[in-house]
Amino acid sequence: MGFIFRARPWYLIVALSCAALLGYALYVQHVDFLDPCPLCIFQRVAFLWLGLVGLAAFAHNPGLKGRWAYTSLIAVGGIAGAAIAGRHVWLQNLPPDQVPECGMGLNYMLDSMPFLEVLGEVFGGSGECATIDWSFLGLSMPAWTLIWYIGLTAVTILVTARDNARAQNLKAR
Repeated sequence: MGFIFRARPWYLIVALSCAALLGYALYVQHVDFLDPCPLCIFQRVAFLWLGLVGLAAFAHNPGLKGRWAYTSLIAVGGIAGAAIAGRHVWLQNLPPDQVPECGMGLNYMLDSMPFLEVLGEVFGGSGECATIDWSFLGLSMPAWTLIWYIGLTAVTILVTARDNARAQNLKAR
């Protein structure tokens, strides 16, 4: 069990976890025909970021300072993903009379609006983002992604701190 909680194997676990989560999202989209809303797409981008950084960190196998650099990049993606998922969960839990109207599709917005305006529209939310089409153990998909973002980020920070402390103790001997 201790081996898993070393930096290099953990970075691989982050990458594989994100690949599995993205694979499941694509399965639900293309097999179950559950189209993602704009917030879902941005959550996928955050998982892609986490997975790519985890894979790069695994391949690079950095030293003490490098581990913190990769961990910081994972934390940035995890915090961004958690913020997006948190907003999504909030929209899903609004009373029906407070749910925003459905807006334009993400592709249309990206084609016809500047990127910063698109971000504003997406984070403003729309009625389609408030719909719960999937749940497991009483939690919606955005709630599960929020848990994954928090878990992957927190454990990455803990593993890095523990691994660096162990390396510094060995160096001091």
